[in-house]
Amino acid sequence: MRSVDGFYPSPVICLNDKEIPGLYVKREDMIPYSFGGNKARKALLFFKDIDDGDYDCVVTYGSSHSNHCRVIANMAAARKMPCYLIGPSEVSDTTFNSRLMGILAAEQTTVPVEEVSDTIDKKIAELKASGKKPYFIAGGGHGNIGTQAFVDCYEEIKEYEQSNGIKFDYIFFASGTGTTQAGLVCGKLLNKDDRKIIGISIARKNPRGRDVVLSSIKEYLEERYPESGITSKLIEENTIFLDDYTGDGYGKDSEGINMVIKDSLIRYGMPLDATYTGKAFFGMKDYIQKNGLEDKNILFIHTGGTPLFFDEIISER
Repeated sequence: MRSVDGFYPSPVICLNDKEIPGLYVKREDMIPYSFGGNKARKALLFFKDIDDGDYDCVVTYGSSHSNHCRVIANMAAARKMPCYLIGPSEVSDTTFNSRLMGILAAEQTTVPVEEVSDTIDKKIAELKASGKKPYFIAGGGHGNIGTQAFVDCYEEIKEYEQSNGIKFDYIFFASGTGTTQAGLVCGKLLNKDDRKIIGISIARKNPRGRDVVLSSIKEYLEERYPESGITSKLIEENTIFLDDYTGDGYGKDSEGINMVIKDSLIRYGMPLDATYTGKAFFGMKDYIQKNGLEDKNILFIHTGGTPLFFDEIISER
């Protein structure tokens, strides 16, 4: 198996689900760093860029629920590098992730969401004026580096299929800032594979949510594969972004989602959270049932968020 900085590919596990015999999960939450997840996969590549460059601090964006901010804070702390987190006051409740950010000595600033962009710019300017060399990471690891992380993930899926004599007809996952889905779609298009990749939105509605994914795909292909011949039409046809399961928005659960989280723990011993993976797993199962896909080989990518699972337990006490 290939490894990135000593971190081996996340395992693929068959759930032995009676209703969906071909249901598998790629456990990104088992990447062995800071509770893993898709944000750990992305952060590895961002910090390779940081380590190769001349930077001495990190600035990024995310709420108190943010798995991205937790992992970035952790990797920065390991390097004794100051980390500055800017977040929206509208989603600034205390969570296990925010507690971990504090333990990791990240400086957390919350402002109204409409002030976030200016606050980031001011922080970067302030750091530069004091002689620092900040590295900025967009929220959720957005950008071509984040997209590359899931082009790599797609290659891991291909390797698993070839080694185990299986082909997944569908790949489902939680789609947030867009680069996880963008990387998977790019991987599919570059390999010319015939399967459906379906992002379950955890907050954004169409057309904005899908447009962000489309933009990330086009930006990545234009920069890294300018001669690929992949057309805008082909990109459009292969980008499926479902906004049917966002509920009341980011970080908001529902009775159905909570039931799926409990059922997943009991049946599979697999933790899900209401912000990301629980919402996506709920959406996937509903989509499978409504479209009669129970006989298909299906891969769910568990994108992490274990600390948020424990937030749900505490909130129900």
